[in-house]
This record gives sequence, C-alpha cells and structure tokens, in this order.
Amino acid sequence: MTWREDLAVLRHRDVRIFISARFVSLLGSSIAPIALVFAVLDVSDEATAVGIVLAARSIPNVVFLLIGGVIADRLPRRLVLVVANTVSGLTQALAAALILSGHAQIWQLAAIEAVNGIAAAFVMPAMVGILPAIVDRAELPQANAVSGFARSVAMIGGGAVAGIIVGFTGPAAGLLVDAVTFLLAAALLARLRMPRIERVPTSMLSDLREGWTEFISRQWVWVVVLSFLFLNMIFTACYSTLGPVIADDTFGRVGWGVVSACFGAGLIAGGILMIRVKPRYPLRVGMIGMLVSAPMFVCLALVPHTLTIAAAAFVVGLGFELFGIGWETALGQHIPLDKLSRVASYDMLGSFIASPIGQLAVGYLAAVLSIKAVELYGATLHILLVLATLAVPSVWLLQRHTTT
Repeated sequence: MTWREDLAVLRHRDVRIFISARFVSLLGSSIAPIALVFAVLDVSDEATAVGIVLAARSIPNVVFLLIGGVIADRLPRRLVLVVANTVSGLTQALAAALILSGHAQIWQLAAIEAVNGIAAAFVMPAMVGILPAIVDRAELPQANAVSGFARSVAMIGGGAVAGIIVGFTGPAAGLLVDAVTFLLAAALLARLRMPRIERVPTSMLSDLREGWTEFISRQWVWVVVLSFLFLNMIFTACYSTLGPVIADDTFGRVGWGVVSACFGAGLIAGGILMIRVKPRYPLRVGMIGMLVSAPMFVCLALVPHTLTIAAAAFVVGLGFELFGIGWETALGQHIPLDKLSRVASYDMLGSFIASPIGQLAVGYLAAVLSIKAVELYGATLHILLVLATLAVPSVWLLQRHTTT
C-alpha cells in the first residue's frame, strides 16, 4: 500500500477540518502545561503548589466528565466543541493576563484552571465521537492514525516552542498562545458538517445508566480503564508533576522543553508506524507500547540529564501513540455511535479520577521518601499493571474490523 492510499481518508472535507482544528488546539495545549507549571514555580517554588494548581484543573474535569458525555450524545457535538473551546481560550487568556500583571497568586491560577478543566470535560467525550461519525468503520483506523500523526506534530512543535517561549520570554506568553489556538480551533470546528443522530429523549439519569451498561458489558473496556486509573496516576505524579521539579534542580527549563519536544517526536514516530502497519490486535500492541514507558521514571531518578531524559521521552511518546490510536480505533469500531461519547466519558472518568490524587500526594511522598524513591516505585508498579492487563484474554485478543 502506498502513502497515497494510506492518506486517502483526507479526501473527506470534514476530516481535514477536524484534524486541522485538533492540530491548532493541541499545538497551544502542548505549550500550556509547561508554561503553567513554571508560572506556578515563579509564584511559589514548592512542588506542592504545582500539584495544587494541576489538581485544581483535574478535579473539576473528572467531576464533569459524565455530564460532558451525556451532553455530547444529546446535543450536536460540533456545538459542544465550539462552546467549550471558546471558554478554554478565554480562561487561558485570563491566566496570561494575571501573570503579566505580576500579581498572580496560586489560588487565582487554581480557580482559572478549574474552569478550564470543566470546559475540557465537555471537549474530550465530544471529540471521540467526531471521526466515527464522518468516516465509515473500515476507514476509522486510518483516520485515527492520521489524526494521531497531526496531534503528534502539534505536540513536538508545541514542546519545542514551549522551551523557547518559557525559557526566554516567560510562561505568560505560552498561555497566551494557547488561548489563541483554542479560539482558532473553535472557528474551524464551527465549519464541520455532522450527520444528525436521532435519539429518543430520555432523562439524564437514564442516559448515564445506558452509557454505564454499554461500558461495563465489555470486559476489555473496563479492564483497560481500571488499569489506566493507576497508570495515569503514576504518570501525572512522576512525569508531569515531579519531572519539571527535577528539571528545575538539574538540567534546566530549556532542557525540559527539549524533553517535551522529544516526547512529541516519539508520538510522531508512533503515528507514522500506525498509519503504515494497522495492527490486527490494536490493544495488544497498545499495551506493549505502554510497557516501554517505565524506563522514563528510572532515568528521572538516576540519570537526570537532558539527553538521557529526552531519549526516554521519545520512547514514552512512541508507546503512548501506539496505545492511543489502538484504543480510539477499538472504541470507535466496537461501541455504537449514539452511545460513544457516554462510554468515552466513563473511560475518561475511570482513567483520570486518580490523577489528582497523584498530583496532590506526590509532593508529600517525595518529602517523606525522596523524589528518587517515588520515581523508582512508580516504575515498578507501572510494569506490573501493564503485564496484568495484557494477561486478560479479551484485551489480548480484541481485533479491529476490516470491513465497512
């Protein structure tokens, strides 16, 4: 199969618009976490302050995910995405203005990020339901792989730009760029033409019950989600929260920008691989990809140098992309379209509900055990969780559809 055939899904106008919107939004969003963490460290140099602000976004995000899934299955998903992206853009602009004023306080940044987290709770379930609605089932793996590739390019570009912006001009500029990209994404998404999905009006509680039944009836879904409840907690604690703290004490903020860029490069490599390969067993390949993420934590603990951490980050990005594309394909092909956003919201709730615990607790654990010990314990638990998940037959044997 040629590259022309691999990219044939781009002949669809709405696929091009959706991927473009996702690209510009993620370009800014890949800058924002770096900018936000270092903005917090400029206000307070405590690891616990970083955890508080990150958790202030994560907790409302988790609380509103199920509502976001119901709304995305009830209302036009395009409308949900336009409104939520607009709110996200405005909140990041406000955060940038506060930092530029020189009077930002931790509670203010936490409050702003809480609103941003609520908006994201509506974006994520709606986003999952777009590509399955505009391409047929056989084209979905290709569409997800191309979308994942665009996402990865945005992340590597954002990581590189983040290192320059945060290292040389400060974190406020990074948040301002993120605000602009959210608003541009909203304008692009407004142009989508989505098929109408007819649904019988029911109560929100009934919608939640129906989504839960769909979620729990498939073993491979809830097993993977249960695993990621802990895997994401480990990643947010050991990489997203402690990683910048380690960088600040060792190889520097610009170095952390390089690490983020290499993480994005790994995502790009994974996206290219998935465009070409299209594995028969997407979850099997995806979970093996997650297994290779553990060395990152060991490197942060034992060899915190730019080149070493950047190389490890590349491998993490590769593994994450193998899983992400495989997971999106499995959900999009095996879950009914009119229930997909609700199942996705249960997936996201289960996957991310423990992340705030990791963000809040990791500072205290590091103070008691040491940062090095937390990273090494995290690596060990990560490996055990992935191996246990791969041992479940419904995960190991799930196949992708190859016909319409």
